[in-house]
Amino acid sequence: MKGSEIVIVGAGPAGVRAAQTLVAYGLQPCLIDESLRGGGQIYRRQPGNFKRSAKALYGFEASKAQAVHGTLDRLRADIDYRPETLVWNAEEQTLDTLCNGVAGQVPYQHLIVATGATDRILPVPGWTLPGVYSLGAAQIALKFQGCAIGERVVFAGSGPLLYLVAYQYAKAGAKVVAVLDSSPLAAQTRALPALLGQPATLAKGMYYRGWLTAHGIPVHQGVQLNGIQGQQRVRSVEWLAGEQRKTLDCDAVAFAHALRSETQLADLLGCEFSWSALNRAWLPSRDDSGRSSVKGVYLAGDGAGIMGADAAEMAGELAALTLLGDTGHPIDQARSARLQQKLDGIARFRHGLETAFPFPEDWAAKAPDAMTVCRCEEVSAGDIRQTVAQGHWDVNRVKAMCRVGMGRCQGRMCGLAAAEIVAHASGRDIASVGRLRGQAPIKPLPFGVEAEQ
Repeated sequence: MKGSEIVIVGAGPAGVRAAQTLVAYGLQPCLIDESLRGGGQIYRRQPGNFKRSAKALYGFEASKAQAVHGTLDRLRADIDYRPETLVWNAEEQTLDTLCNGVAGQVPYQHLIVATGATDRILPVPGWTLPGVYSLGAAQIALKFQGCAIGERVVFAGSGPLLYLVAYQYAKAGAKVVAVLDSSPLAAQTRALPALLGQPATLAKGMYYRGWLTAHGIPVHQGVQLNGIQGQQRVRSVEWLAGEQRKTLDCDAVAFAHALRSETQLADLLGCEFSWSALNRAWLPSRDDSGRSSVKGVYLAGDGAGIMGADAAEMAGELAALTLLGDTGHPIDQARSARLQQKLDGIARFRHGLETAFPFPEDWAAKAPDAMTVCRCEEVSAGDIRQTVAQGHWDVNRVKAMCRVGMGRCQGRMCGLAAAEIVAHASGRDIASVGRLRGQAPIKPLPFGVEAEQ
């Protein structure tokens, strides 16, 4: 088997460690990544002419980020590395790509999918105003562009990323008006026994939370972001603490409710999906070693279930070892077993995080009819409910009838929120309304694409 027959999609922690493992066995995989410089979202690299230190960019994770970056830099001579390349479709063991306006194709015999994660968005009234960002987008602005999203920023939602990004902004000198966490303090207290399984990670989270309070940044827990006000731009946010309605002046908002896996490529590859109650999402099925239901396709990292950067590195290495074993290479079986054992331990910690930051299951019931859910097609919560009232409850049927999830983002931003509304309006369990089927292109393509010569 030639190394060029192996393709890895995604140069984050999982993809880089997978490539490193394959190279160690004498193979030369092709590593494709959408970003200019590898590292993934968590270890996103600044442009080459920026001079901020790793400590300033990544804080406690500086050494891990530098290790991933250094590994990729050393690998570049031994792999077919293709940055700034979007994989937008897959069929017949061929990936359709786009790089700097030029379309191409990359055939493969074996594929490791390490597509990572993005924010889970639960819309609120006013979320389409200029000045509203996801937590991940706010982090990109800070890391890659060296700027804040506003002069007075409110961070809202739930999950570990909420506190991390708020801390990073405040540490960089931005004015953080407040942190609005929908998770009650009691839930985080209940989660402590499970979270103690990863004491270093727990300590970092507690440090971010304590640092914000110590520096005079209000942190409100168990509250609900009720709406974002403004005309030409964000002017204020409205939030509820119990029955008490409050308002905060600001000029930017970053919000999200934890993360969701980027599963579109796995869907186009024909992978089977199963419902994950832990992730509250449909995820591509894989075995403990990273094999998908499609022969020759392996899944690693947050794209197959949110586990974090450390787990992504382990899963990337494990998937590569599994691929090598499946293709007749003698591998270190003990190493594979140790990786799986470590991943099992992180999975227990992941259950603790879901206890600490529970999904706001009353969101769909409280979403007003006039609120936009699908901004691409301007579909409101009321439009979705009206479609359900006509007898449609499968989310793909609802999509066909009212166009929710049919726009440029192909449901990447609105799909999960739409499913929540469909489930509530139809009186069904969220798992029973199905999932939006993946469609090419995974992400928007520009007009005037040139064919590869």
